[in-house]
This record gives sequence, C-alpha cells and structure tokens, in this order.
Amino acid sequence: MAEQATDLRRQLDEAPMGRLQIIAIILCVLLNALDGFDVLAISFASPGIAKEWGVDRAALGLVLSMELIGMAVGSVLLGNVADRIGRRPTIIFCLIVMALGMGAATQAWDVISLSIIRLATGLGIGGMLACTNAMVAELANARARSLAVAIMAAGYPAGAILGGSVASQLLVAGNWRDIFLLGGIATALFLPFIWFLLPESIGFLLQKRPANALSRINDALGRLGQPLIDALPPVDAGAPKASFAALFAPGLARTTILLTLAYFCHIMTFYFILKWVPKIVVDMGYAPSAAGGVLVWANVGGLLGALLLSALSWRIAIRPLVIIAMVASTCLVTLFGQEQTTLPGLSLIAAAAGFCTNGAVVGLYALVAQSFPTAVRAGGTGIVIGVGRGGAALGPILAGLLFSLDVSLPWVAFAMALGSLIGAGLLIPLRPRPA
Repeated sequence: MAEQATDLRRQLDEAPMGRLQIIAIILCVLLNALDGFDVLAISFASPGIAKEWGVDRAALGLVLSMELIGMAVGSVLLGNVADRIGRRPTIIFCLIVMALGMGAATQAWDVISLSIIRLATGLGIGGMLACTNAMVAELANARARSLAVAIMAAGYPAGAILGGSVASQLLVAGNWRDIFLLGGIATALFLPFIWFLLPESIGFLLQKRPANALSRINDALGRLGQPLIDALPPVDAGAPKASFAALFAPGLARTTILLTLAYFCHIMTFYFILKWVPKIVVDMGYAPSAAGGVLVWANVGGLLGALLLSALSWRIAIRPLVIIAMVASTCLVTLFGQEQTTLPGLSLIAAAAGFCTNGAVVGLYALVAQSFPTAVRAGGTGIVIGVGRGGAALGPILAGLLFSLDVSLPWVAFAMALGSLIGAGLLIPLRPRPA
C-alpha cells in the first residue's frame, strides 16, 4: 500500500476515466455554459438598454465592460482563494454571487446602478472560470487532460447559443430585464447539483493536505473505483506554494507573463465581436431580436471552432493549434468589418469570426491548464485570465472610443483584429510543461 500511495498521482494520470470523473467534468462544462450566457446577457440586452435610457455608444461601451472588469478581479482573487481553500467551496460561492447579481440587474434604474451590479456579478463569473479550468484539469487523466479542458471551454459558446436563442424570443415578447431574470433563475438552479454531485479535486487534496485529507482522498478513490491508500504520498518538496509570488518566481515567471499577454491581446479581439455585434446590427437598421440572432450565429461558429480544436488536440500539440487559430482570427475579424449588406451575409461572417476567435480561446485555456502545476493551477489560471481580461474590458471601450471619433467600421475591425496577431506572436517562444 505504501508504494501504491507514493505512486498515486501517476496512478490517477494513467487510469481510465471513471463515471464520477466524467459526471464532474460534465458539470463543469455546464457551469461554463452558464458563464457564457451570464457574460453575454448584457450584450443581448444592450440595444434595449440604449433605447430605454438614451445612452450613446461610448457610455454603452463602459456598461458592456463593467462585468469584464469584475471578472478580471474575480479571476485573480478567487483563483488564488481556490488554491488555498479548495475548488469546490469557491465554485459554490461564485454561483451564489452570480445568481444574486443576475437577479439584481432586473432592478437597475440607470447606467450607474447597472454598471455596479454587473461589476459585482463579474467577480463570481471570473472566479468560476478559474476554478472550473483547474478542476477539470485535475479530474481528467493525463491523456484526456487537454481534450477535457477544451471541451469544458466549449461550454461557453454553447451556453451563449442556448441562452441567446431564448433571449431573442424574450426580446420579442418582453424587455431586456427578462434576460437577467432568466439568467438568475438558471444560475440558482445549479446550486443543489453542484452541492451534491461535484467532488473536491484529489490533486488539490494531495497538495494542500487539509484536515481529514486521507479519508477524503480514499472516499474519492472509492467512488472512482480506484484502490484505496493507507498513507498519504510524500509532499512534493519542489512544488510551489499557493501564492501570487510563486507565479513570478524563476521557472514560472516566463510562462505566466507570456500566457497573460497573449490572452490579453487575443481577448480584446474576441470581446470586440461578442460585445459590439448586436449594436452594429441594430445601427444597420435591423430589429434587436435580429441582432441577437446574429450574435447567436457568432457563438454557433465559436462552438464549432471549440469542438474542432478539442478533437484536434487529441492528436496534435495544443500550442501550434492555438497559434494557427489566432492568425485565422485576425483575418476573419478584419473581414467582419467590411460591412456586409445582408443579414444572412453578416450572420455567416460573424459565425466564421466566432469559429476562429473562440477556437483560440478554448485552446488557450487548455494551454494554461497544461502550463501550471497543481499547487498554483487555479491561481495561475486566475492571473492569466484575470489580468488578461483587462483586454476584454479594454476591447469594447476602445472600439466605442473609435466609433465616437467617427472611425469607420472597417478600420475599427482591423484595429481590433490585430490583438489576435500579436497574441499568436507571444505564444511562439512559450515552452509549456509536459502533460
């Protein structure tokens, strides 16, 4: 048994995926789908908000960015918390924050109140993504790790598609507040499922050694159908401590900086598409419900791109896949700005742009999970996504500023597309850890 305990990490990495692992990963996929809808709720609602409160593009760009700022802070702070107290309790806390924030948005009375509410909601959304990324990486075995993380990330556009389809119908029959009501109810309904069905990560328990770690690990091993252990494996003395400083210490600093900057640049491009599509379509003379439909098509493309990259990651290294997707993203977002004259044409090019941009985002999540060790995986993910999400917040604001200066859509799209190209260049010198 002692020898078996020493080799526990290898045992889990090499064992076939069990039913409990698959169920837990599916739950994380669904949580990310919920994130996808919660983030984009403000995009679906933006035409109605602009009409009701009479806000211009620059002010709307600020509102669109507020939950992204909250997500940046939530990813950094709550990702580090998850490395200290566990993935599961942090995920439950994030769900509660998201449910309360979505419900509160239905009661907003002006731009300032809605901005504050979306900022708070973003804290939970950002923390959720950092936690689920780490959780899936630690639940999956070595062979399926990149694939599992990529599929988890694919939940984001899936949630946007499903939620967006419903949101478009709500905009026809009701108003923009109904979108947030739907999101609040759906988020609250997840709480009992997570409470009863999502286990704590064995990798976290092995690294952190909380009270009753041995019994908790054996309980999880029994549910996985794996042999039990009679003693905990030796602590990995070389593992970094769960702290921000460890992420910038020799050995990890290069990885942290390159991934953060690459994510920052590419996510500017990604959120330009996601946040401005509805407003651009409405300004072309189409109804808000039609604008929501175009955004759904952008996410359909995003889902297909995520699924294709997930499948390719089973056989091909993830880094070159992401670089190729980013270069393609640069081309397609530039093409999106060439002012399509028909709604079907706009939907098609939005779907193609979503295919490339989201495929690269999904690959980045898998690359992040692969690049950090267990002890700092959630914190590392939080830093990359949190600081990088500054690009998500900056993207809509920068585009709004350019529009307010009467820069035409083709040039705005070209400028925003360059983020993906710069991100691809930053990944070239990256050397990720072996899976």
